[in-house]
Amino acid sequence: MDEAAGEPILVQTLAVNTAKVAQFLSNSPLFQRCSLAYWIKDNIKKKECRFYVKEEDAREGICKCGYPKIQHCDEAIKPEDYAGEQWDKHRHVRETSTDAFGDISFAGLGQKTGKYVRVSSDTTCESLYQLMTEQWKLRSPNLLISVTGGAKNFYMKNHLKDKFRRGLIKVAQTTGAWILTGGTHAGVMKHVGMAVRDYTLGSGLVEGQIVVIGVAPWGVIHNSDKLINPEGCFPAHYPLDELGQGRLSCLDINHTHFLLVDDGTHGNYGVEIKLRTDLENHISQQSLGNRALSLRGVKIPVVCVVLDGGPGTLNTMYNSMLNNTPCVVLEGSGRLADVIAQVAALPVSKVTLVLISTLLKKFFAQEYKSFTEVQVIEWTKKIQDIIRKPHLLTVFRIDEDKNYDVDVAILQALLKASRSDEHAGRQSWERQLELAVAWNRVDIAESEIFTEENQWTSCDLHPAMFSALVGDKPEFVRLLLGNGVCVREFLKEEEMLCELYTEQPACFFRRKLEKRAEGGKITLTHVSEEVRHLLGSFTQPLYVSSRDKKTKDVRLTVPSKGSMDLPCSGEHPTTLTVWDPGRDLFLWAVVQNNRELAEIGWEQCRDCIAAALAASKILRKLAQKSGEDDSEEANEMRELANHYEKQAMGVFSECHSWDAQRAQRLLTRISPSWGRSTCLWLALEADDKIFIAHSGVQALLTQIWCGELSVENTHWKILLCMIFFPLIYTGFLIFRRDEDIQRWAERTEQQKLAGDPVFAGNSDAKIKRLLRVPLQESELKPLNCSSRLINLYTSPQVKFYWNIVSYFGFLWLFAVVLMIDFQTFPSWRELLLYVWLISLVCEEVRQLYHDFDGSGFRRKAKMYIRDLWNILDVLSIMLFIAGLACRLQASRTVLYVGKVLFCIDFIIFCLRLMAIFTISRNLGPKIIIVRRMMMDLFFFMFLLSIWVVAYGVAKQGIMIENEERLNWIVRGAVYDPYLIIFGNFPTNIDNTQFDISSCHVNGSEPLKPKCPVLNDDNLPMFPEWLTIIMLCVYLLFANILLLNLLIAIFNYTFQQVQDNTDTIWKFQRYELIKEYHSRPALPPPFILLSHLILFIRGVLLRCPSQRHKHFRQELEQTEEEELLSWEAFMKDNYLASTRQEKSQTVEHRIQDTAEKVGAMSELLEREQEMVSATMAKRLTKLEEQVSESAKALRWIIDALKSQGCKSKMQPPLMTGKSSDRDDGESSGQETDDEPAPHTFARQLQYPESNVKRFPVPEEKVSWEVNFTPYLPPVYNPQDSSDSDTSVLDKYRNPEGRTGIRGKGALKSLGPNHILHPIFTRWRDAEHTVLEFLSICEDEEKPVTLPGGPAKPDEPLPQTLERILGKKLHDKTKTELKNGEQVYKGYVDDSRNTDNAWVETTIITLHCDKHTPLMAELNRIVESSASSHQPFEWREVNSTACVCPYQREALRDVAQLHKMHF
Repeated sequence: MDEAAGEPILVQTLAVNTAKVAQFLSNSPLFQRCSLAYWIKDNIKKKECRFYVKEEDAREGICKCGYPKIQHCDEAIKPEDYAGEQWDKHRHVRETSTDAFGDISFAGLGQKTGKYVRVSSDTTCESLYQLMTEQWKLRSPNLLISVTGGAKNFYMKNHLKDKFRRGLIKVAQTTGAWILTGGTHAGVMKHVGMAVRDYTLGSGLVEGQIVVIGVAPWGVIHNSDKLINPEGCFPAHYPLDELGQGRLSCLDINHTHFLLVDDGTHGNYGVEIKLRTDLENHISQQSLGNRALSLRGVKIPVVCVVLDGGPGTLNTMYNSMLNNTPCVVLEGSGRLADVIAQVAALPVSKVTLVLISTLLKKFFAQEYKSFTEVQVIEWTKKIQDIIRKPHLLTVFRIDEDKNYDVDVAILQALLKASRSDEHAGRQSWERQLELAVAWNRVDIAESEIFTEENQWTSCDLHPAMFSALVGDKPEFVRLLLGNGVCVREFLKEEEMLCELYTEQPACFFRRKLEKRAEGGKITLTHVSEEVRHLLGSFTQPLYVSSRDKKTKDVRLTVPSKGSMDLPCSGEHPTTLTVWDPGRDLFLWAVVQNNRELAEIGWEQCRDCIAAALAASKILRKLAQKSGEDDSEEANEMRELANHYEKQAMGVFSECHSWDAQRAQRLLTRISPSWGRSTCLWLALEADDKIFIAHSGVQALLTQIWCGELSVENTHWKILLCMIFFPLIYTGFLIFRRDEDIQRWAERTEQQKLAGDPVFAGNSDAKIKRLLRVPLQESELKPLNCSSRLINLYTSPQVKFYWNIVSYFGFLWLFAVVLMIDFQTFPSWRELLLYVWLISLVCEEVRQLYHDFDGSGFRRKAKMYIRDLWNILDVLSIMLFIAGLACRLQASRTVLYVGKVLFCIDFIIFCLRLMAIFTISRNLGPKIIIVRRMMMDLFFFMFLLSIWVVAYGVAKQGIMIENEERLNWIVRGAVYDPYLIIFGNFPTNIDNTQFDISSCHVNGSEPLKPKCPVLNDDNLPMFPEWLTIIMLCVYLLFANILLLNLLIAIFNYTFQQVQDNTDTIWKFQRYELIKEYHSRPALPPPFILLSHLILFIRGVLLRCPSQRHKHFRQELEQTEEEELLSWEAFMKDNYLASTRQEKSQTVEHRIQDTAEKVGAMSELLEREQEMVSATMAKRLTKLEEQVSESAKALRWIIDALKSQGCKSKMQPPLMTGKSSDRDDGESSGQETDDEPAPHTFARQLQYPESNVKRFPVPEEKVSWEVNFTPYLPPVYNPQDSSDSDTSVLDKYRNPEGRTGIRGKGALKSLGPNHILHPIFTRWRDAEHTVLEFLSICEDEEKPVTLPGGPAKPDEPLPQTLERILGKKLHDKTKTELKNGEQVYKGYVDDSRNTDNAWVETTIITLHCDKHTPLMAELNRIVESSASSHQPFEWREVNSTACVCPYQREALRDVAQLHKMHF
């Protein structure tokens, strides 16, 4: 049975230990390296040549793959499978397991390290992304920055270089971006590396937080052999050898990760471009940020940054823009970047071959001579396509008026691209906001998103608010709150708050929640239980449990005034809770120890003082529960707790300075938002001594201490009235009721004199509210005689005085009995002493069971035992009972033992007298110091006992042989060494003072010590020199070192406590006030009568205990709202004054001055660099104006000459430069106002093929324009007979050249007719929404209009018959005869060629609701939902995802029906 019961425990223990071992192993570096090696060997490959063929005209031993013969395997040198074949890269290069991966270490400053891996050019992007995120442990990026440009070193101006480096690092750091480059130590990659280096050195980090990934070709890496190790290098030491690299390249030492792309060849640049492009596209399809953003489908944005660059950079930029990736071009960086910057603002028609040739010649200099004519044409075509997409192109100009870095340009480019999405509508702005939140760029959101033209509702901003909270972005939270987010609406649904706790970052509170939830979903019930555990059992749950929610509505407002008291811990708590979204947000931030978010949440709280005190309590409890007192997290919690104690005190000080009485009501008011607790009780539970020591809190405690007596009464008056109580009827003592009546009379008199309109109408009620007095008219009347007498003797202060007199009487009686009247049989004095003690015992029992604050007996017992004075009380009572038991025995010896116990007990009762004087301002702090010193003395005695016992035992063993009497052993080993400290020097260690008569040789005489070991002369044999040395050393350490240490400890404690004595005394003063406030009025021993009355009422009559309204007040709802509004107003005043004080500090002024000086110096530097550029532009513009003026003058002269006008003087010579343009350029200018020629038909890549068109610039499209280099390829994938030139020349595209000849993907040469019927209907009876019938056969492709190829005279395509059915097809064919033709003619289609093109006819037919055709179409659409047919009704608007020409047709249809498109 025992074995069966213990087996599950054994299995559970084994599982836990196994999990711990597995976690330890998974975190070890060796395990991680082995795991990485196994994963890479299984998923990552490299490429190598398997067929060695010597390269012709190359040095000995070089294969056509570029590698030497010695780097080929034996199978490649003597291949049997490839005998007689020509070397082919696709056939003779194969994949195998990679042999280069691990850590890479760069020698030099800082010993930088990174990760690297050699990958095949055919590696899947999924594997690479998994490698980076799972194996390299990189966090998924919020932004991907692809930096491309010149691969060789180029010059940039210092100012532009600084802006680029600073902006790139800033955008990467703030947004959590990945930077993707070529990875080599040259050109733009070197600039990126230098930017990372500057950031790393500036931030003082050994390894920077910036992720820079280099994608470089393996075959061009110099010293790549240092990276090869089949088992991985950890690390591989890579030398940077720029002098010996030749035509190869070294890796950049400032990159953090490297993907070395291997295509099996050596020395070939550009082999990584395709894999890099695919990787960028794959990353752009990954979800962005947290789970909330992922569910909303927000993807990782990608931006391309271009510096300098050549043909390869142009291809990269062109392909990026085809993939809708925005590009940022840095003007002034050189070559391609400057060419694009020059033409970016021009219309496409003005970007001509001549202009591009001129710019290439200007910016490429000598390199331009190597360009062929076809290359220039291709450049022109690509640049035209680039600037045709202005929403994707951003030019960063250094000479613009806006002084910002590259980071702003990058982020603005992404937002501009998102904003231009014509299918997104409102969603594009929300996506921009999500991106800005993910990047944590408040400046971008303020300048680009939250503008006057955008109107945001609170619901629109809720997703961004959730992302900002979960992502810990406090600045964004403030921005969203300032732009319309309503916390009440944001947290209106309970699920939102649950989601916030579910997405809460890892922290101590989160771990406790998960433990409480036991692996299930975290609910508000778990949060409520955990928070109540932190706040204390005296509070009610903040959130209702799920089972109570089924029966009661828990979202209640503050209840009206009534007897709603706190439940005891044994009672079932009520389910009444208050919905307070400001509290919920603040609590969510506090429990995770997030200072900035908590500050924002606190500003949203109305009950801010209670919230700050509750936060202080929660944080201190969390710091205590964390178990690591010196841990960083615990210290941060304590620091934040102190911060909120100061915040609570600051707001309360502001309230107290305005209205002291109203501020005191804030302390005792029940707070429904915080478990029906009070600010005073929260401060006491949180141990907020500074808050309790505030003058306003102390004034409240003093008022409670005085009871109904005025605080202005002096002590001697009160003492005199205690003895001669008739004095209270003479006005000798002042009562609080008298003060209230006097103030009311004065205020009424002032109202009559001033005629204040505030008091007009119901003046009595308003006066009472302003006076903070009770609202009952009877309570404003003067006190009668009995009330004055009762209020006098029920005052806690008077109770205290009577108890002091009673306690001194008890001690006097106790002393008399002990010294004078302790007889065999108890006398009347002794019996009176016993009765007196019984009254003290009953009072202690009452204090133990009296539930003052409704916290329950268990908690009350813990608090009782925790108090030192209560421990003394219990000890004195127990000792008295023990002495009494001995006293009642007949034996005289036992009787004497009882008297001894009584005497010891008298000492304890006298020590207990100190607790009474803790109320004194003079004696109270001194008692606190004594208590602290007693703790120091306890630890000191431990150190002292070591020296005492060490010396005593050694001395006793040396001098005395085999002492058997225990009392003399203790005397010699402990008592005598202890007395030596106080100057009682021993005489028995010196032989000169030895007296044999003072001891006994055998130790048989009980009153004499045993003599030391004697010699034959009856003198001690012990070594005298040794005992003297031991005594000297003992005195040196005990008397000098340890006693001075004790004095130093006392001095330190005194200085430490003295500074805070007043604060500590004021805090501990509350307990005494609370005790005497609840204490019966009669002092001992007469208090027994009060105990008897309480017993009868509580036990026999079952009357409920009275609550103490001075400590807890339930306010009416109206009064509660007024008080909270006033508190919120005071909080705003406090925060404003705090900010003003902070702005006036010396540190803040120095910081502001430094920022202004920095901005001014940057402006001056920028201005100096702008002057030269501006002058150059002005001179160039002036030269152009002079040239144009010379042309105009020449034209005037020619015109006058043609009319026969002659002049006596010769015309002046026009020496200005003339920039005559050719026909092509003039043609381009003439077409400024003409529509652009077909663009889709001139895309360089022909769709669904590997064929590339011949580049056709815009001005060369027309057949009438001469274009000699035009040699387009012929593409006929289906029928090669159509490639005959004579046949092709019969058909010519009416819109001009397309860059490809043949039939292409179309079915026939010449026009290919397509018919599209547009069926429309009204969605509603009001005709507000127009819909059209769409078709979508593939979810990945855009929707389209129904239709297909048709003959010119055919009314409806035959392809629709398969979907519609013959009956409906014929009916539709008949109805379309009555339709209206929207468009007929040429279509700009990407399949068009020079000899084949698409022509379409679009006919619209509007279907009424009750027509048979409409019924049939609706039936087809409804059946398509179940049969996966492609038909669907969609709204006619600009967001319809159709091809461009169909969108224009829908626009025309909308105009026909007078609808906005």
